[in-house]
Amino acid sequence: MSRVCFTLQVDPAKLDAYREVHAAVWPDMLRALADTGWRDYRLFLRPDGLLVGFLETDDFAAAQEAMAKTEVNARWQAAMAEFFPSLQDARPDEGMLVLEQVFHLEEQLG
Repeated sequence: MSRVCFTLQVDPAKLDAYREVHAAVWPDMLRALADTGWRDYRLFLRPDGLLVGFLETDDFAAAQEAMAKTEVNARWQAAMAEFFPSLQDARPDEGMLVLEQVFHLEEQLG
């Protein structure tokens, strides 16, 4: 299993709308994420629009590839594009900046 943490920048003028959308994610999007291996997926939002995502998966590249093949992901990414103007023509799921893990308490304790 791997843990993945990433960042994106949400348009600060659209934070409330972004929160609203994520308060009720489409059921078919939720199912697609689960079916393609995205587990314990969480998003955290800072007041300036910095978005930090976290998930667990067996293979992140494979999970991304499987999601990219779903019809619902294409619709979702198109709907989310307005929240990420700095990505210009890239889809939000292609603009994630994956962070390097530099510390894990349990690994060092174990």
